[in-house]
Amino acid sequence: MKILLIHQNFPGQYKHLAPALVALGHQVVALTCKVKEPQRWKGVQIVPYAIRGASTQGIHPWLSDFETKLLRGTSCYQGAMALKQQGFEPDVICAHHGWGESLFLKDVWPKARLGLYCELYHLSQQPFLNFDPEFPSRTPDIDGLRIRLKNLNNRLHEEVMDAGISPTRFQASTFPADWQNRITVAHDGIDTDQVRPDPQARLALDDGRVLSRDDEVITFINRNLEPYRGYHIFMRALPGILKRRPNAHVVLLGGDDTSYGARPPKGQTWKQIFIDEVRGRIPTPHWDRVHFLGRVPYARFLAMLQVSSAHVYLTYPFVLSWSLLEAMSAGCAILASDTDPVREVMSEGETGWMVDFFDTEALTERLSALLDDPEARAGLGRTARAFAQEHYDLQRLCLPKQVDWVMRLADTPPLPPRD
Repeated sequence: MKILLIHQNFPGQYKHLAPALVALGHQVVALTCKVKEPQRWKGVQIVPYAIRGASTQGIHPWLSDFETKLLRGTSCYQGAMALKQQGFEPDVICAHHGWGESLFLKDVWPKARLGLYCELYHLSQQPFLNFDPEFPSRTPDIDGLRIRLKNLNNRLHEEVMDAGISPTRFQASTFPADWQNRITVAHDGIDTDQVRPDPQARLALDDGRVLSRDDEVITFINRNLEPYRGYHIFMRALPGILKRRPNAHVVLLGGDDTSYGARPPKGQTWKQIFIDEVRGRIPTPHWDRVHFLGRVPYARFLAMLQVSSAHVYLTYPFVLSWSLLEAMSAGCAILASDTDPVREVMSEGETGWMVDFFDTEALTERLSALLDDPEARAGLGRTARAFAQEHYDLQRLCLPKQVDWVMRLADTPPLPPRD
């Protein structure tokens, strides 16, 4: 087959799927705005397209988000037309539609089957909106209207989607019922052969110290340190954690930007805002045991998990982080927030311990209790790893399921014409 992949940050979620399709003998082309020049990657022909146009000054704020997607959609359309003029006719198009790029691809190739990566549908009811009372909406009376318009990109794609794929049941469940019978749940997958326990692991810190499994190490990971992933909650628990655990090292990984939710006040970062909030309650000798690593290469990320004595994961009801499943695969003893996406992969007392997202005292108490119980930690780690292997293994489960989804997509009857 001829397969076209669309992702603004290619390979993104197609990191493993794209090479697997090439290995099966299919011609795989990726159309992306990430690169400037054509190139090849693991057998995939990467074709660039340029984003043309600019946002309109003074446009209604609810429309500015969609206008950005529209600009990507029209630009990707032009790139697709250029591909078509070169004679490329895909049988299947797989796209992460979240940025709008795939809005008009069916207009270029009406007979191609379009499969969408269905990451999240925006919902306006609790607990999805205003989950965290600390950051209330400034316009709660009209949030439902704004969120409904935010789904315009989703709704326009629903008209042209032949099938969808979603990494978790929770994420698939956010989509309307008329989508869900077309969505297959198949996670991107964790390489459990690579992400595994290692008793000999070492983590070199920036100050020259080296941590091992012989140390008491508390780990916390965000892509960017921000409230959506509970960074503020963890930091507020930190003074008590450091006092209760005088020998513990706390290692935090994550950037200074914002991935989700509202941005901090101009000129500030969420990271520094919450450091400033708690620093006065943490004596310097304790603070010297807190290590911010920023963003690190994957090998160092893996070493961090492998030396972890206890791993803390907190999240709003939102997309589940790969890092939680990687922590499970690495055999970490995990203390996580009792929120919807976490409940899908963790069960209290079996694959981890859970705590109310907002309860910093309970977080401190349960974390200390977990660190005091090496037998419980070992048991949780074993069960968590077994669960990850059984349900999220990349090569033996998830990747074959993704490939099967593409094959079934190719055989999907065409959508009936719409008026």
